Amino acid sequence: MSADWTDGIARAQAHAPFLREGLQRQPELAELLAGGRVDAALAWAAAAGDGADRVEAALRRERLALAVTLALGDLAGAFPLDMVMTRLSDFADRALDAAIAAAIRERAPDEEPAGFFALALGKHGARELNYSSDIDPILLYDPDLLPRRERDDPGEAAQRVARRVVEMLSRQDAEGYVFRVDLRLRPASEVSPLAVSLDAALSHYESSALAWERAAFIRARSAAGDVAAGEAFLAAIRPFIWRRSLDFGAIVEIGRLTQRIRSHYDGPKSPGPGFDLKRGRGGIREVEFFAQTHQLIHGGRNPALRRRGTRHALDALAEAGLIPRDDALLLGQCYDRLRVVEHRLQMVDDRQTHSLPLDPAALDNVARLDGLADGSALLAELNEVTETVGSRFDALLEQMGEGAGSDGPQAGAVALPARLAELGFGDAEAMAARIASWSDGGVRALRSDAARSAFEAVAPDLFKALAAAPDPDGAFLRWEALLVSLPSAVNLFRLLQARPGLLEQLAHILSLAPPLAADLARRADLLDALIDASALDLPGSVPELAERMGRCETGDCYETVLDQIRRVVGELRFALGVQLIEAAHDPLDIARALARTAEAALTVAADATKAEFAAAHGHMPGAELVVLGLGRFGGGALTHASDLDIIYLFSGEPEGESDGRRPLGVTHYFNRLAQRVTGALSVATAEGALYQIDTRLRPQGAQGPLAVSIESFARYQREDAWTWEHMALARARPLYGPEAARKELAGIIAGVLATPRDPAKLKRDALKMRADMAAHKPPRGLLDAKLARGGLVDLEFIVHYLQLREGAAFDPELGKAVRLLIARGLLPAELAEAHDLMTRLLVASRLLAPDTEMPAPAAAAVLARACGCGDVARLLVDFANARRAVAAAWQDNFGTRLEIDDE
Repeated sequence: MSADWTDGIARAQAHAPFLREGLQRQPELAELLAGGRVDAALAWAAAAGDGADRVEAALRRERLALAVTLALGDLAGAFPLDMVMTRLSDFADRALDAAIAAAIRERAPDEEPAGFFALALGKHGARELNYSSDIDPILLYDPDLLPRRERDDPGEAAQRVARRVVEMLSRQDAEGYVFRVDLRLRPASEVSPLAVSLDAALSHYESSALAWERAAFIRARSAAGDVAAGEAFLAAIRPFIWRRSLDFGAIVEIGRLTQRIRSHYDGPKSPGPGFDLKRGRGGIREVEFFAQTHQLIHGGRNPALRRRGTRHALDALAEAGLIPRDDALLLGQCYDRLRVVEHRLQMVDDRQTHSLPLDPAALDNVARLDGLADGSALLAELNEVTETVGSRFDALLEQMGEGAGSDGPQAGAVALPARLAELGFGDAEAMAARIASWSDGGVRALRSDAARSAFEAVAPDLFKALAAAPDPDGAFLRWEALLVSLPSAVNLFRLLQARPGLLEQLAHILSLAPPLAADLARRADLLDALIDASALDLPGSVPELAERMGRCETGDCYETVLDQIRRVVGELRFALGVQLIEAAHDPLDIARALARTAEAALTVAADATKAEFAAAHGHMPGAELVVLGLGRFGGGALTHASDLDIIYLFSGEPEGESDGRRPLGVTHYFNRLAQRVTGALSVATAEGALYQIDTRLRPQGAQGPLAVSIESFARYQREDAWTWEHMALARARPLYGPEAARKELAGIIAGVLATPRDPAKLKRDALKMRADMAAHKPPRGLLDAKLARGGLVDLEFIVHYLQLREGAAFDPELGKAVRLLIARGLLPAELAEAHDLMTRLLVASRLLAPDTEMPAPAAAAVLARACGCGDVARLLVDFANARRAVAAAWQDNFGTRLEIDDE
């Protein structure tokens, strides 16, 4: 049949608002299409983005032009289905490649993009994209090859590239968008970063991947970025996809996957209003999985079956004698017709839809866009098509031993999507499939009959609680991550069943606070701490906490104490996190409690380490270990993400020898002991890790010894220290050691801080230090209360400059120091409120917005409440006002202007 451009354009103008608008916005293209100038129209579309100033703008323009061109060619009968899908898929490859290259060059402009690639899966991998498809790439990187700035960690650089790729392709503006990007097919998507390293991905596919991932990789190909590296990766995991021999368990897995194609759809069973062309009986997915099931079973032994496209796979199966040739032909023809109607649905408004309209007029409109008389004619044709497909898929289900009436492991799954949808979850069908996979061996904690029984008992209430959470879908995904991480979950299920009140708290944790959800994934027993009535009380004093951490009930006391410290700190940090998201206490009080917890951990770890060390090396007569806290630790206000800034010192004379069986000199003794204390506070034991310890503020920094005498420290501070080191001393606080030694050290610090200074030099030094810091540590996101200009770091510089200039108003706690300076008339009163707001934001955002970007609405609302603001808009206004107040004080004291971005 020859092309009829006039009819195609007329149908588009009458029945597809998206195409009508596209023609109006691109009159030159419309003229080419009206004249049937196919090659010229395609060339015009390919060049539509030329001259754009940004990659994403160029891609949006090309996408619109290409979509209109292909749709009109399709409607006119000039472009066959295969050409349309291939051209759309090739554009997706180009778009991904351009976005990857641009994202890499943003950070490494002089480097050629390498070491980062996208694997195309699904319809994209098969070159069968539809008009409004999203794309489901897996982004992988080689840390040795990825170009990056010298100071960038390879993993962080890769995540930055991934985020920019998604943003460039998905963000919508007045010119539209390029592609919706879904990265959930990556390995362990619930817990893994957006871009996964090659080694991590290989390890996943070689050891822990599930049956559905094998099915997904049938159509995988290296599509963009470092394509050669992607092809090498696919070659490396080929044995995972194509197994030369299948055991019974693998065949059962495939059978269950096949059954779920049918059982997890609860819409209309035959074509009519609301019928889903993709998921319904006899729909697109059944044709695709009919082919993929045979490929999974036989493709390992017959490489000729490893074809990505659905039609090509059906033909190869028929050629191999595995399915009748007539079935291959009929299924292929039905597949093409279903895809064409799917395209018609999406042409109307550029929506990613697969369902026939509920409104009869809208159904008639789609039918007329397709060239039919009305919706009834379309339904009649689709009923015949879907019955042809559905009957053959029925036979496949019987062949796989998992018929539609099975009473096996998936019995009852048919109703699950409906129940989840009633609860309000987004993609109930996909969620039901994931839940079913848990009991199919996908989750080790559910492999025993006892575990499955305990889970089934709590599941209804669990899903109800997750659905009522502020972010139901996010809570569900984090619950799944928690479940996957646990070696056993029977006790957890029974706890939740016995204490239903915990379900709501658990749902809030999973929904609002990713770091707390991650903690639970490592230690599900943290929930036990919430059972007690005092769970929402702030912890007690440092001595009380130290007593709790130091309890030892076995003979092997040192290892036991280290584990006990980690258990107690984990419970306290988790409980304080829950208190924060439940608004039980002011974040400022939470910060102080976190500091008390860390100080107690330091006390107990140092005491236990000293005793263990003395067993071999004895004690040092007349000398003791002293620990000085700095930064937020010295100031007594930590966040959940804080490391501990400390300096190790020792009292007494620097000469002498310990009295143990393996004696050491003084300096060697205390440096070795300091190393052991650091390990006691940081090394992961069976109970996990504890804190990151930062000792770079010691005299001479990383070049100096780990521990020095108090006398040496005093001499260094008086004679050799830089201005920034004295500024750091303004927040120093002796935390550990004999009382006399701590008093001596506090007196030395007070004397150093009170030393008269040249105000001009002090100002120059402060400005240079802040400029250097801003260059090397820029703010990360919208809510970065610490590093944003006008934020807490700038406030600290103002405070420490004034303290050192005046030789007064010293207090390690920054908020108190601000108020002391206000009382002296050196700072405006509004800075006290600015400090408190930004500190609350810093503490709360470490849990609710750990990347410092605006979190999901539910978490954002909790964040605003934690900061004492009625809503997010008020929080942003107050944060901007606080930064402006700091900027004004900066200009008053330093005579330079801070650039404040209020957006």
